[in-house]
Amino acid sequence: MVSTKPYFVRAIFEWCVDQGFTPYMNVVVGAHTRVPREFVRDGQIVLNIGTDAANQLLMGNEEITFQARFNGVAFPVIVPLDAVAAIYAKENGQGMAFEVAAEPAAASKALVKEPPDASEVDDEPPETPSPGRPHLTRVK
Repeated sequence: MVSTKPYFVRAIFEWCVDQGFTPYMNVVVGAHTRVPREFVRDGQIVLNIGTDAANQLLMGNEEITFQARFNGVAFPVIVPLDAVAAIYAKENGQGMAFEVAAEPAAASKALVKEPPDASEVDDEPPETPSPGRPHLTRVK
């Protein structure tokens, strides 16, 4: 059976547009989410999906796709509907929040590091760096 989530997302989007509000979408970023990673904070990103910001917006039953500009650079965005945590109006915060499904087992297993064997574990605790002046490295 098809989930009701894509229908609710489209309904809130249309309500926002009809009321003259700016629809924002909160997305939990995972392996199948395509967004500029430099704008991801705490594993989430907030996207403006209003008609002025999102070009070629397609809201399907499995994913939401559109083109958006980030710092003036066009970027194709792909958001699986399972990753949508909320859709709401920027102006008044009214909208709807959703439970975010966990990543598929195959994708999450690739991200999880296996625990080391007992023979590989050192009995000594790792050395802690001495507290002192912080050290920054310039990366170009």
